[in-house]
Amino acid sequence: MALKHVKQATIIKIALLLAILASLPKTIFLYDMISQGNLDFSGLQIKDLPYRLVFIFLFSWAILELNANISYARFKWSTPVRISVLFLANIAIFLMALTMFKVLYPILLGTEMTTRDKGFLNFTFGNLLIALFFIGRILRLQADKQESRIENEHLKQQSLQNELMALKNQIDPHFLFNSLNSLTSLIRDNEKATQFVRKLSFMYRYILKSGESDLVSLREELKFLESYTYLIRTRYRDRFSIDIQIEDIFLQEEIPPLALQLLVENAVKHNEISETNPLEVKIYSKEGSIFVENIMRPRTTIGEGTKHGLLNLKKRYILVCHKEITVRTENNIFSVELPVKTAA
Repeated sequence: MALKHVKQATIIKIALLLAILASLPKTIFLYDMISQGNLDFSGLQIKDLPYRLVFIFLFSWAILELNANISYARFKWSTPVRISVLFLANIAIFLMALTMFKVLYPILLGTEMTTRDKGFLNFTFGNLLIALFFIGRILRLQADKQESRIENEHLKQQSLQNELMALKNQIDPHFLFNSLNSLTSLIRDNEKATQFVRKLSFMYRYILKSGESDLVSLREELKFLESYTYLIRTRYRDRFSIDIQIEDIFLQEEIPPLALQLLVENAVKHNEISETNPLEVKIYSKEGSIFVENIMRPRTTIGEGTKHGLLNLKKRYILVCHKEITVRTENNIFSVELPVKTAA
């Protein structure tokens, strides 16, 4: 999810205000000289004030932009690394601004800065750096809070829409289960057909039950996946296979329900499945996560779909597990990493 940027108009207004405040001592000094009639309008003081205003404004803008936007939107580093790099970047801009101010001052204004002016300049820019760093952080937190509020409202609206659709499409489960039981009694002499109906019945029960839970154990999810893949193998026979290698210690860990089924379904939907190119889906555990992988052989024709399955799974993970799934495509292998959540 892309971070919301702090508006440039806000950063420019704050930078301009700070530039005016930081130049206030010079402004007061000029006012006193004007009121006493001692100011030479062709002199250094008139040139010095706009020079400081422009320089301090640019310095303030750069520090605010770095701390409010650039360091969070451009670089996806861990917090300790980001803080370290951010600290060094702030110091670098601070030193660069001071150096440029002192180098350009005699060139543009025609006179060298006094030792007293240089000391006051170091003091002013140092205090500005500290203030700007905290203002930048406040702006970033406000933007994150606003983005989170908008996202929560969107998810609430989406949840209400899903509930409405569920009500519109609701089928009495007892009627369906009774119908499946009746079908089983009619085909009891056909072992394969009976097994197919039982797996289908189990799947439907699991889907209804999963709607009541945000998380299920990996053991439950794998049991459901076994029923789902049985139906897939019935259709594709030896053109489809699934290899599951998950350590026992992971079986009590939790993931959002139907997560594995969705990824297997995507593999079946988007890849060619034929005698010459059978589809194999691999599911295995590694370094605290579950990986689902398959070789990519895109279908030449794919049925129209909502294209929201993987996106919804990402959002569910963020909301329920506070973690993100990782999607990779390397060496023609499509891989999805699902972090597991330790059961309470």
